[in-house]
Amino acid sequence: MTTPFDLPPGERVALLVPGSTAYVEVVIGLLDAGVVPVPLDPGLTAREREVVLAHVRPAAVVDDPAELRGLASAVTITGATLPRARPMHLTSGTTGSAKGVWSGVLDDVAARALVDEEREAWGFGPTDVHLVMSPLHHSAPLRFAIGTLLAGGRLVVPGPFDAATVTRAIVEHRPTTTFCVPTHLQRLFATWGEDEPSDLNGFRLLAHAGAACPPPVKRRLLDLFAPGTTWEFYGATEGQFTACRSEEWLERPGTVGRARPGRTLDVDPDGTVWCTVPEHARFTYFEDPVKTAEAWRTTERGPAFTVGDLGRLDEDGYLYLDGRREDLIISGGVNVYPAEVEGVLAGHPGVREVAVVGVPDPEWGARVCAAVVGTATEQELRALARDSLAGPKRPKEYRFLTGLPHTATGKVRRRDLAAG
Repeated sequence: MTTPFDLPPGERVALLVPGSTAYVEVVIGLLDAGVVPVPLDPGLTAREREVVLAHVRPAAVVDDPAELRGLASAVTITGATLPRARPMHLTSGTTGSAKGVWSGVLDDVAARALVDEEREAWGFGPTDVHLVMSPLHHSAPLRFAIGTLLAGGRLVVPGPFDAATVTRAIVEHRPTTTFCVPTHLQRLFATWGEDEPSDLNGFRLLAHAGAACPPPVKRRLLDLFAPGTTWEFYGATEGQFTACRSEEWLERPGTVGRARPGRTLDVDPDGTVWCTVPEHARFTYFEDPVKTAEAWRTTERGPAFTVGDLGRLDEDGYLYLDGRREDLIISGGVNVYPAEVEGVLAGHPGVREVAVVGVPDPEWGARVCAAVVGTATEQELRALARDSLAGPKRPKEYRFLTGLPHTATGKVRRRDLAAG
């Protein structure tokens, strides 16, 4: 009986099932065979699924958890197991159109370099117990889970994020590593109050990414976890740019760190961030040469890619992000970067979350609007903005909400806020 593992190298298998240890085992088994898994959200509507599958054209679709468990039972992970591709994740950025990030099938040298880079970056080992907080159909959570199993560690997968459930998992399983987004940290800290679990000392690594981390959350993180154990990194579905210990952030508030080993960063005069990467980290957009060409350019150090983010480098090579080009607000002819305004407002102790968007304005073209969650008043925030921001950057409108709309990976749905 043939299985997805028997497909020719380069064929694609769509996964439309909830995350689990078996899920990661199947992904590794497919990659070891050179077959490319396409992790998809099992909550897609029938219409969304139809559109995505038409783009991916998989040779097989796994949408039955029982089938997944059966496939996992046939997978044995050893030191010789070598993923010969990267999973093909779909990213839409802020454009709304799906783009498959495609690495093709790697030769053994490139495949080994890919595994070694992740292991050296995060120190995966056989004693690791990795707590999965984010959906495994997204790239960063899956990458950390794959690295753990390849190194001989084990996973704890509590299911869809719930602060109380995650807290129980920490107490029961004493994880050594985890990846999360700032929203997870905010919800955990709100649940814990001043009574956090004593088992946090078991963590040797807590990495977060996916969105800007509010300064109060970052400082609480540093208070709770042992020195040197917490990291932020900046990357995208397409590839990784930087890594930054939280202690470095204390010295340079707002930075997302310096280029990861084997990479270099450049910033154009208009702020566009480019990253030169080693051969094993290169990609194309699946069957889309136009979008691929827009994402890459040739430099003296080799091919470099961008995902359209804007930022700046200091004299020591630390990167500071200003946001995405698509999020840029042009108000009265002045460029306003949401990240800068958010960083100022987030410094108010009464602000739990904040997102800044541009909304149409007949006079200014777009006016700066701040959506705020917390106890701060509009008067307090306007005073803070007057002290810290030039006139065009100060929000003209404040909306006070009980919560911000987020994607499954914790990113703010800015288009929803702008439309609202």
